[in-house]
Amino acid sequence: MSSLNKSTLGTQGTSLLEKSKKTSLWQRMMHPQARTAYLFLLPNLLGFLLFIAIPSVMAFGLGFTEWDGYNPVKWNGLDNYFRLVRDENFRIALQNTLLYTFGSCLLVIIASLSLALLVNQKMKGMSLYRAAFFFPHIASFIAVAVVWQAIFNPTLGPLNMFLSKFMEQPPGWLVSSNWALLSIILVSAWKMAGYYMLLFLAGLQGISKELYEAANIDGANILQRFRNITLPMLSPVTFFVIITCIINLFKSFDLVYVMTGGGPGRSTKLLVYDIFVQSFRNSAFGYASAEAIVLFLIVLAITYVQFKGEKRWVNY
Repeated sequence: MSSLNKSTLGTQGTSLLEKSKKTSLWQRMMHPQARTAYLFLLPNLLGFLLFIAIPSVMAFGLGFTEWDGYNPVKWNGLDNYFRLVRDENFRIALQNTLLYTFGSCLLVIIASLSLALLVNQKMKGMSLYRAAFFFPHIASFIAVAVVWQAIFNPTLGPLNMFLSKFMEQPPGWLVSSNWALLSIILVSAWKMAGYYMLLFLAGLQGISKELYEAANIDGANILQRFRNITLPMLSPVTFFVIITCIINLFKSFDLVYVMTGGGPGRSTKLLVYDIFVQSFRNSAFGYASAEAIVLFLIVLAITYVQFKGEKRWVNY
């Protein structure tokens, strides 16, 4: 008897509970304050749909087509992806992108962490130094590229004028296929280091001073404190910096477009620049969309691997 009543009440109770939940959720959604919140969110949602979500879905679909922007779209299945495998330009662009991304990311982390340690000291006028180091981040990419073009000029640039005092043939920088990619990496790291310096600085100021005091009592030197306290306590910030830095670097386009145009030869051609060339110069929107999908999958795979490995080296 008790089990029958329990079963009957359980079924009816579950139904009433679900109905109650649906009603309460609907009421919460239709609450005047909620409607006001939706109105505030509406511009961002529309922007996301128009400029990110819908173009992303369309790019995924165009990757399986042949379209020049004027004639009707032709379905070609996986032909664009098979063509990518055979395309030497794509392989070089992918290789350059990986070198550029991991080289720049390594330099950015070293430079931003070093700057954060430097500006974390108590010193007169430190706010001015912090602002000076952060300034490249807010400077226009185009302005930065033009200034560094002048600095890297092989004959009239101040950098080679200085280096010529110590070596007979200074590097050709942007006009040399051996040095051009390294030049772009240096400029990219210089521009991004200030932003990530602030993130590391916030992490450093969140570390308890009691840990350092205890280490001092135990006789730890500065390197031991850095290795056993600073680096482990900064691991969440470092993880965030690596994720965002790699994603931002994979999207790089401005510096290459202004400083080298992908050259000399194909030495600085990156994937995003190649997508631009295929789309707006060669009118191969289907093939460019396939490249964009491959780029998205690469970034997704790297991010997934990093999140899977997070628990092994991020301390909290």
